[in-house]
Amino acid sequence: MELRRRDYHVERPLLNQEQLEELGSRSSATGTLQWRTWFRCSHARAQALLLQYFPVLAWLPQYPVRDWLLGDLLSGLSVAIMQLPQGLAYALLAGLPPVFGLYSSFYPVFIYFLFGTSRHISVGTFAVMSVMVGSVTESLAPDEAFLQASNSTVDVAARDAARVQVASTLSVLVGLFQVGLGLVHFGFVVTYLSEPLVRAYTTAASVQVFVSQLKYVFGLHLSSRSGPLSLIYTVLEVCWKLPQTVVGTMVTAVVAGVVLVLVKLLNDKLRRQLPMPLPGELLTLIGATGISYGVGLQHRFGVDVVGKIPAGLVPPVAPSPQLFARLVGNAFAIAVVGFAIAISLGKIFALRHGYRVDSNQVAGAISSLFILIIIVKLGELFQDLPKAVLAAAIIVNLKGMLMQFTDIRSLWKANRVDLLIWLVTFVATILLNLDLGLAVAVVFSLLLVVVRTQLPHYSVLGQVPDTDIYRDVAEYSEAREVPGVKVFRSSATMYFANAELYSDTLKQRCGVNVDHLISQKKKLLRKRELKLKRLHKENKLPKQAAASKGTSISINVNTSVTDIESNDVEGSKAKVSAGTELEDTAARGQEDAKAPDMSSLKTLGLPQPDFHSLILDLSSLSFVDTVCLKSLKNIFRDFREIDVEVYMAACHCACGADSKSGPGRGWGFWPRNLPGSTRKKSLSETGGQRCPGREGSRVKSWGLAISLRGGGQDDIPPVPGGSWGFCGSGETNSLPTAPVVTQLEVGHFFDASITKQHLFASVHDAVIFALQHPRSSPVNPVLVTKL
Repeated sequence: MELRRRDYHVERPLLNQEQLEELGSRSSATGTLQWRTWFRCSHARAQALLLQYFPVLAWLPQYPVRDWLLGDLLSGLSVAIMQLPQGLAYALLAGLPPVFGLYSSFYPVFIYFLFGTSRHISVGTFAVMSVMVGSVTESLAPDEAFLQASNSTVDVAARDAARVQVASTLSVLVGLFQVGLGLVHFGFVVTYLSEPLVRAYTTAASVQVFVSQLKYVFGLHLSSRSGPLSLIYTVLEVCWKLPQTVVGTMVTAVVAGVVLVLVKLLNDKLRRQLPMPLPGELLTLIGATGISYGVGLQHRFGVDVVGKIPAGLVPPVAPSPQLFARLVGNAFAIAVVGFAIAISLGKIFALRHGYRVDSNQVAGAISSLFILIIIVKLGELFQDLPKAVLAAAIIVNLKGMLMQFTDIRSLWKANRVDLLIWLVTFVATILLNLDLGLAVAVVFSLLLVVVRTQLPHYSVLGQVPDTDIYRDVAEYSEAREVPGVKVFRSSATMYFANAELYSDTLKQRCGVNVDHLISQKKKLLRKRELKLKRLHKENKLPKQAAASKGTSISINVNTSVTDIESNDVEGSKAKVSAGTELEDTAARGQEDAKAPDMSSLKTLGLPQPDFHSLILDLSSLSFVDTVCLKSLKNIFRDFREIDVEVYMAACHCACGADSKSGPGRGWGFWPRNLPGSTRKKSLSETGGQRCPGREGSRVKSWGLAISLRGGGQDDIPPVPGGSWGFCGSGETNSLPTAPVVTQLEVGHFFDASITKQHLFASVHDAVIFALQHPRSSPVNPVLVTKL
């Protein structure tokens, strides 16, 4: 098939790592000691720290009053209208009196106005956080602990006071943890919370929220439960007590829910015509409060209402230090979840609106002022608001999170590993509660990553005809293995967890029983050594004659494998001859080089591999540990034992160029007329061979011309006095933080037998070199790779 692309011509010398470093003038980057800058003090540094921790001082003096004030007033009003019903409703989730939901809608928003870094986040009550707080308050201050002895009823005032103390102490601990997380830049933890994990977790939390509101919908009195399987026990208790449902409460919840759904549908339909959405929750709360007060729902129908809402702000109370030890675990879990959700939302809006999460608008402060007015003067007007209406508002607002169940279908089609993470997170959160469920989900997700790196995809690569591209021969039918060369690649980096599997799979994919050949070779060599000792003993050769400088002993043993294995010593032929004085050193070296290797597989009569060179594609290698180094050295040793030379190629840092340069990652450009450049070699010069099954297809050198159609604005610009060449592997990813070659150097991987001349810039470089230098005779591996 003819490719319709632009023509481009690339010509450069064949490069190994040693030549590449010389050509690119590679220098080892010395790491700077970051801690030294921590103790430097200057006016600019002090100002930067002040603005970093008090962002309001940076953006408030530059606030465009005429452009933004009106919009912020409207935004603050709309946020306050939303926060009022949600604050009252989510206080029920936390197991606290409703007025504390209003407090949570005022203080955090105003503080975030001073210290916050997102222009769009409005900090306040949140369903997941409220449920996590509620599980703590209900476990440490259950209803059963406040039963009055006289009539076996719950002392609501004492219970609420105890829960408020627990919640306030928990909030202090969560705040301390989050301050610490911010100081140590704990934002990286968000990278371990994948999108399927977060969506499954919030879906499970929405189920927790839904179940927790059933008692308000049916007017039931349930036992307080927390910990593993608490959700299951709560559902069973609700089903058991359904006959005790208060009809008035259920009707109130159903009517309020229908009204809220209709208002949301109306908002969706009239989205373009309305300047701002209709405040359905606020209108429903006002209407339900008026009906409850006028009809007397509490006295006539037994509908539970919010009750007394004190006017004004409650004076602050110090937390209880005695509760710190009991709350520290829950506090850390809530801190991490809240931190991750806030950072994730902030980054979403920052990317959408084009700014960093580092400055805030005044809309949050304006909304907090509206909430303050409600707390001081208007809050007491909602004393007759039915709790069933608040429960209905919570359940209706769960629609978005409950719709995430459709992720199961989409993940089944897209990625079943992510589906497994989703299901495990959901089930663990449902069964083990929110804190333990999150821990199990994170641990399972990380273990799954480890397992996936332990079981990567291994492949033998072949050359796509007339290109320098190498792909899996099992996946690409047109890719052909280069005769005499095996190219092996792993889809994951090699480290201690998968190094053994890497080595085993490599030997298996090569089609040679390497370990068996090495074992047979050692047995034959050992038998030959015993044979030589026996011949020495029988002929009683003097030791002095053997060690004399003027005499050389040449032993030529012609023993077949069958004779050796059958221990037929008499059937073998041996010839011992003593020579005179040796020739000069140069002549002796030439003769030794031409002499056959008596330890090769061929001379021993053992089967030989059908390839002479092995190339390890290390494009997926992102870091190097000691096990990886040892495994690579063992691979070199084992394959050299069976007369196969090993090369490495396509390390991420092979070009020493920026990963963003060039047409793809891992490419670097330089003018072709640089010193060391060579003309394009012909097929005979490069030792090219035809690929089997493809007439006319050849293994070409890097002087590659690909016939692609067209041209245009993206053509490579001309270079004065020459044209452009490039190096690198198109199969590699972006550069890692620590160069792989540097890690190999630090780990003392390179030595006399494995040099940088065994590491090539690309797989194609290694293939061309291997074809030019097949290992047909035992030569020093350092010399064999010199160009």
